[in-house]
Amino acid sequence: MKLHGIERSPEEKINWKSSFPFLLIHALVLLTFWTGITPTAAVLFAVMFWGRMFFITAGYHRYFSHRSYKLGRTMQLIMAFGGGMSAQKGALWWASHHRNHHRYSDTDQDLHSPQKGFWWSHVGWILCDKNNDWNEDDIRDFAKFPELRFLTKNDWIPIWFGAMMCFLIGGWSGLVFGFFASTVLLWHCTFFVNSLAHVMGRRRYATTDTSRNSAIIAFLTMGEGWHNNHHYYQASCRQGFYWWEWDPSYYVLKGLSFVGLVKDIKEPPVRVKTAARVRDGQFDMGMFKAYWGKAGAALHNVRLTRQSDDVDTLAVTDPELATHRQELDELIARNRAALAEHVAHAMAAAEELGRLTRRQNRQTGVID
Repeated sequence: MKLHGIERSPEEKINWKSSFPFLLIHALVLLTFWTGITPTAAVLFAVMFWGRMFFITAGYHRYFSHRSYKLGRTMQLIMAFGGGMSAQKGALWWASHHRNHHRYSDTDQDLHSPQKGFWWSHVGWILCDKNNDWNEDDIRDFAKFPELRFLTKNDWIPIWFGAMMCFLIGGWSGLVFGFFASTVLLWHCTFFVNSLAHVMGRRRYATTDTSRNSAIIAFLTMGEGWHNNHHYYQASCRQGFYWWEWDPSYYVLKGLSFVGLVKDIKEPPVRVKTAARVRDGQFDMGMFKAYWGKAGAALHNVRLTRQSDDVDTLAVTDPELATHRQELDELIARNRAALAEHVAHAMAAAEELGRLTRRQNRQTGVID
């Protein structure tokens, strides 16, 4: 029985056999009770967690996925290698899938929409064979670099490098706690952006998805928790639009720009930050579609429950009731189809109104 707004396709199933290494690393963390936690391992844990979080947020996400700033080729390679140590596959795989997430956010083509189920958006989509490959057409701008293609094809190299360095520096405790434990925490904090950041927090801007802003997630992910800001204006490197929105990834990149390692950092213009606000009455298309999908799923579940009754037995024991039930089901189906058509037209009109409003805001910003 479907309990969420978007039904997953038959090919979107978890392959538990190929997912064994992912589950094994979770289990290996328990070896901490045997190795203990040395001071060196504790330092390695912090360095590996926050360091690799930066490479994911600033590198894989803001650079490779959105090109919100510029890097030289050497720094680009460093970002790709550092992100690769997080065991989230290569930069080209990560960025190509993320671009598709934005292209189809919270639709049936979205890789990890919570509308397909919370746990699917958090981790299930990664354990599905359907998403193992990446499409070069989605990331031609970076796929032209042979070193990035090499690292994406051989994504095990940065992982083993990180693991071996932790072992050589901190021994078994450094490997188990410094590397494995920090990797598991890194995984789930990163995954929170796909799952929790679409169901927990507040919406400042009206978007076509369910993205939200969360200070808690922003703290855990060095600024990625301002997810509604990001979905509203993806080109911005700065995701915490205001000074009180904690965004360490942006701060580090800004610091690197002072020494010339990072260039052309994109930030949101004032006219963009003050437009499309939900509090100003902007129609919130994303939440409307989500609520409509859940309502449709709830009605579908009710009908499935009713159809699960023994219809043949009912037709024999009470044919009049069976006839009335069939007529009611047909009436519900007709009305639901009519409502769906009306809602589709209303959403199309609302999207056009949103586009016109944003155009007017841009023109006003230029004039002012």
